[in-house]
Amino acid sequence: MTYRYRYKLDLQMFAGEKTEKATPKKRQEARKKGQVAKSQDISGSIILLSTFMCLMAFGGYIKERLVALFTDIFYHRLTMDVTKENVMIMLGDYAVQILLLIAPVFLVVVVMGVIANYAQVGFLLTGDPLKMHFNKLDPIKGFKKIFSMRSLVEFFKSIFKLTIIGYLVYTTIWGARSHLATLGRIPVEQAFHFTAELTMNLGIKIAAALLVLAVLDYMYQKYEHEKSLKMSKQDVKDEYKKMEGDPLIKGKIRERQRRMALQRMMQEVPKADVIITNPTHFAVALKYDGSQMEAPQVVAKGQDFVALRIKEVAKEHGVVTIENKPLARALFQRAEIGDMIPGDLFQAVAEVLAYVYKLQGKVK
Repeated sequence: MTYRYRYKLDLQMFAGEKTEKATPKKRQEARKKGQVAKSQDISGSIILLSTFMCLMAFGGYIKERLVALFTDIFYHRLTMDVTKENVMIMLGDYAVQILLLIAPVFLVVVVMGVIANYAQVGFLLTGDPLKMHFNKLDPIKGFKKIFSMRSLVEFFKSIFKLTIIGYLVYTTIWGARSHLATLGRIPVEQAFHFTAELTMNLGIKIAAALLVLAVLDYMYQKYEHEKSLKMSKQDVKDEYKKMEGDPLIKGKIRERQRRMALQRMMQEVPKADVIITNPTHFAVALKYDGSQMEAPQVVAKGQDFVALRIKEVAKEHGVVTIENKPLARALFQRAEIGDMIPGDLFQAVAEVLAYVYKLQGKVK
């Protein structure tokens, strides 16, 4: 294997490595497909934490509604006449009472769930993940996914979460073991109050711990997402070609546009009154019509080969050519095709035009 061949092979391998950050177009395409950096644990932990916080805030309200519901059952419904109309009315009343009972928790959970998702990915509505992709039914690819690095990370993440939750449950219950031993000797209301307080304490601890783990998981998911979007140098070049077009084709288009522009400019040369030249470098064609123009106008100009072509066309059509090096250079550098000549060159151009008109026997 020669050195040159190895060098080309190394360049090809390097070009295939995904070392470049994803372009905005690649990110937008991935987002349309639903491929975004998102942690499901963020939503779950925030919903769990907000649920327990909501129970703490609306505990009195929920208790009153719950007691009123059971009081109505034992005091009024056990002695009512069991008819179809009475049963339907009772069920309707209970449905309304249950909705009012769970409404605060339900609203908080929905709002916090929406906020948690929006904070991660913003507004995203796509149906691509719901489409049937038959390549996902490939058993070989499925087997590889089971033993992939991502699956291994998810497995250890689940084990770590269970360990944290188990530790919190153990320490919380162990810390309340003295109170647990006395539950059989205290009134039911006190036992219920202690159980509820213990449950709330444990729930908030677990939710807070899961939220911390979820933030770390989100950082990992973002890192993996960025890694999956990385592109090779060749991918970037191919995308640029698709967006901007093939450079060869664009070059041909620009070359054709230049030829067409040159052809249109040459068609204006026969209409000019005079060609002012620097013999070997510049040629500027001027036209002046006193009834329509305030000042002479540049209808064509060129340098080197184009200047030579302008002079040839002018000679073919009998347009006067005047050699004036400073004026030709100044007009070429300071005036574009279609522009009026600069004001400080009026005098010099007027003298040239007067000389041309004198030769042609014109008066303008």
